Amino acid sequence: MKKISLATTGFELVTKRTRKREFLDEMNLVIPWSQLLGLIAPHAPAGKTGRPPFATEVMLRIHLLQQFFGHSDPAMEEALHDIPLYREFAKLDAGITRLPDESTILRFRHILEQNDLGAQILAAVNAKLIDRGLMLKTGTVVHATLIAAPSSTKNDKGERDSEMHQPKKGNQWHFGMKAHIGVDADSGLVHTVTTTPANAHDVTQAHALLHGQEEVVFADSGYRCVEKRQEIQDKHAGVDWEIAMIPGKRKALDKTKASHALTDRIEKIKASIRAKVEHPFRVIKCQFGHRKTRYRGLAKNTSQLLVMFALSNLWMVRKRMIEGLRA
Repeated sequence: MKKISLATTGFELVTKRTRKREFLDEMNLVIPWSQLLGLIAPHAPAGKTGRPPFATEVMLRIHLLQQFFGHSDPAMEEALHDIPLYREFAKLDAGITRLPDESTILRFRHILEQNDLGAQILAAVNAKLIDRGLMLKTGTVVHATLIAAPSSTKNDKGERDSEMHQPKKGNQWHFGMKAHIGVDADSGLVHTVTTTPANAHDVTQAHALLHGQEEVVFADSGYRCVEKRQEIQDKHAGVDWEIAMIPGKRKALDKTKASHALTDRIEKIKASIRAKVEHPFRVIKCQFGHRKTRYRGLAKNTSQLLVMFALSNLWMVRKRMIEGLRA
């Protein structure tokens, strides 16, 4: 006689809390669900005919699961069938007769993309962090990273993504896009995101990465002479730019001289502040596994990155937020 599984009946004998469950429980506590649902609700389908649509909260939770674990739309559909923890996080009842398929998941993603909700989600998350005193606005660090795109031409059009480009970095060519971010110099939390093809120079996006209230901006040597650019003079003339010294010049400093030793010390301090801009990139690439673009074109990938950086902000301060909730 076939044994009946008690895996999802509430009588489980295994009590270990896995790291994945701990992660989802923590994120569930810090994500501002009501604010995000309020942004999406006006654009959600009414469902006047046909099968009733899934609740907006269910679809949002599934979309965030995709960002946390790097699932494509088809992979997310299969994961919902295979992994009870995902269904639990998405608030899909055990007795439900159907689960969202890949087309339903895709349509929800298109709603976010077409209504520029990614930028609004990032703004809503940052507003909550500012209210809690976790983000200041006196300083900004700007930086960019390359995100690879599939270079294969084995597709319907027989060509690579026309919006991606291939620059040379060192002795290696990289095909893809660039994610440019402006982060809070104190906390390292992302407040602004822009994207370009990979061959765009970092300095071209410097003006777009400032929120306008900062007094000082830190950047690496790739942003040399940024203060001379017209768009900076027009919109951010009063900002103090702290640009890193060219590595070759810093290496040539004679540290036995007092003036050179002081210059090197100043460069170390600037580098320690600039290092905070690397933390969000580490989160989306290592924690969320986003090392390669998932979609074709900049618009879709930009929408995804905006949501991922909003989630990375919450992940970076989740411990402090949970302590505040328990206090």
